[in-house]
Amino acid sequence: MSLEGTGEGSKKMSGLKRGLALFAIGTLIAVPLLAQVAGPDYGEFGIFGMDRRDAVWMAAQLHLLFAAFVLGVPMFAVVIEAIGIFGRQERYDKLAKEFTRLLLVAYSATAIWGAILVFFLSTLYPRFWAYLTAIFAPSMWLYAGMFFLESFTLYLYYYGWDAWKKGVAKKVHWFLGIMLNVWGTIVMFIANGWLTYMMSPPADVTADTAPQTVQLWSAIANATWMPINIHRLLANVVFGGAIVGAYAAYRFLTSESDEERAHYDWMGYTGNFIAIGALIVLPFAGYWLGREIYEFSQQMGITMMGGFMSWLWIIQAFLIGILFLTGNYYLWIGMGRIPGAERFQPYIKWMLLVLVLGVIVWATPNTVIADRDEIAAMGGTHHPFLGVLGVMSAKNTAVNLMILTTFLSFLMYRRANKEPVVSWAKMGTMLQGAAFVVAALVVLFYGIYGYFVSAIIRIGFSVYQVAAVLVTILFVLGIDIAMVRGAKSRGAIRWGQMPDRSQYALLILAVTFTWLMGLMGFARSGIRQHWHVYEVIRDTSEQAFTPALGPAATMISTCVLIFFGLVGMIFWLGGLAEKSVYDDTSAAESGH
Repeated sequence: MSLEGTGEGSKKMSGLKRGLALFAIGTLIAVPLLAQVAGPDYGEFGIFGMDRRDAVWMAAQLHLLFAAFVLGVPMFAVVIEAIGIFGRQERYDKLAKEFTRLLLVAYSATAIWGAILVFFLSTLYPRFWAYLTAIFAPSMWLYAGMFFLESFTLYLYYYGWDAWKKGVAKKVHWFLGIMLNVWGTIVMFIANGWLTYMMSPPADVTADTAPQTVQLWSAIANATWMPINIHRLLANVVFGGAIVGAYAAYRFLTSESDEERAHYDWMGYTGNFIAIGALIVLPFAGYWLGREIYEFSQQMGITMMGGFMSWLWIIQAFLIGILFLTGNYYLWIGMGRIPGAERFQPYIKWMLLVLVLGVIVWATPNTVIADRDEIAAMGGTHHPFLGVLGVMSAKNTAVNLMILTTFLSFLMYRRANKEPVVSWAKMGTMLQGAAFVVAALVVLFYGIYGYFVSAIIRIGFSVYQVAAVLVTILFVLGIDIAMVRGAKSRGAIRWGQMPDRSQYALLILAVTFTWLMGLMGFARSGIRQHWHVYEVIRDTSEQAFTPALGPAATMISTCVLIFFGLVGMIFWLGGLAEKSVYDDTSAAESGH
C-alpha cells in the first residue's frame, strides 16, 4: 500500500485518513454538548479485565504518545528543510520529506485515540466531563478549529512537496511547515490548559464554585500551565527524534544496498543528534515544573518526591541514565567511521567513568527499604554512607556533570574530521577547556556547599549549577562554530559503516524514552490522588486512589508495547511507500 502513489489506492488511503481526522473533530465538538445531559457520575467498563480508570489511562497514554510524535517530528522536519533550502543541499530536503511521510499514518492514529479518549471520558466519567466542558467549552471549539487547520496544512505540506520544489514556491512550502508547527503548538497549549487545571486550579476556585463562573483564561493559565508547555515542547522534540532514529535503525538493518545503509545511517545520526540535544536541556524544564508544583501545593510536592512515589524517581533515574549512556555510546561508535576521531579515543574511558558514577549517584535512594534488623544495624532508614548521596545536592551535581560530559561527546564528534585553520585555534581550544573546568568546579562547589545550608537555600543552588552549564554550552559552541569555519577535512565520513549494535542503541533510546514518558505522566497525574480536580472535585468511584508502582508499571509497559506495535506498522507502511516511489521512478526511466 503506497502512501504517496498517484493511483486510486493512494486516494482512498488519503480519504480514509481525512475521514478519521474529521470523525475525531466531530466527536470533540459533539461530545461536550452531549455531556451536559444529566446522568450518573460514572459509567461501567469491564472489557479485557480493565476498569474505567484503566480504559481512560490507556487511551490517554496512547493518544499522548502519538501526539508527541506528530508534534515533535514537524519541528525538526522544518529545520532540516530550511537547511536544504538555504544551504542548497538536496539531501536535506529529501530527509525532511521522509520524516514528514511518517506523520501521515501517525496523525490518523493520534486522531483515533483522541476520539476514543473523548468517548471514554464522556461515558465513563460524565459528570466530571460535563464540569470540564462547562469551563473550557470555548477553548474546545478553538481546539477543533486548530485541529482542522493542522490536518489541512499537514496534507498540503506533504502532498505539495514535489509540486513546489523551486524558487519562491519552495519557500512558500517551507512557510506551510512553519504554520503546521504553529497550529500543533497551539493545540498542545490548549489541551495542556485542561490537564493542568486538574492539577493546579486557580486559588479562587473551590468545590462550591459554579463552573460557569470560572474565568476561562485564569483556568487555562494556571500555576503549572507554562512549565508543562515548555517541558512537553522539549520532550516532544526528544521523543520525535528518538522515534525517527528508531525508524532509521529499522531501515538500516533491513537495507539491501550500501547506498541505503549510508542514507539511513545519516538519518539515524540526525534523529539521535536532535533527541540528545533536546534531552540535555529537558531536565531544566523538569526542575521548573517541580518547583511550581511545590509552590502551588507543598502536599503534592511531598507526595511526589517524598511520599510513596519517591521510589518512582529511582526508576526514572535508571531510565534517564540509560538514555545518557546509550546516546553517548552511539556517538562513540560513530567516531569509528570518522577519519581523525582516533585522537579522541583515550578520553572516552574517563567520560564513561563520569557517566557511570553520575548514574550511580542519581539512582541512589535517600532512604533504604530494609527490615527491622537492617534498620537497627544502620541506625535508621538512612544508610550512613549512601544516605549522603541520596539528597538533591548530590543528584543535581551528578546530572549536571553528565550533561557536560554528553555535550563534550557531541563536541568531539563534531570536531573529529575537522582541522581548524584559524590562527587562534590553539587559544580557542584552551578557552573551551577552561570553560568546561570552570563549569565543573561551579557545579561541584554548590553541590558540596548544599550540605551546609538549609533545604530552602539548597534548592536555589540548582539555579546556579544550571546557569553555569548552559552558559558553558553556549560559550563553547560559539567558539567552536567560529573555529571550524573553513576548516580542513581529515577525510569524509564513511556513512553506512556502522556495526548493527549501533542501530540497536537507537532502538533502545526510543523504547526507553517512551517508557520514561509514561512513567512521568503517571507521576504528574498520580499526585492528585483521589481528586479529579485537586481539592475541588473529588473522585468518589471505587478507583479513587493512586495505584502502586507495580500495577502502574504494568499498565505503562502495556501501553508501550501497544504503541510500538502500531509504530512498527507505520514503519512497515513507510517502507512500502518508499518501495512504491522507487518502483514508479524505475518504471518511468525505463519508458513503461
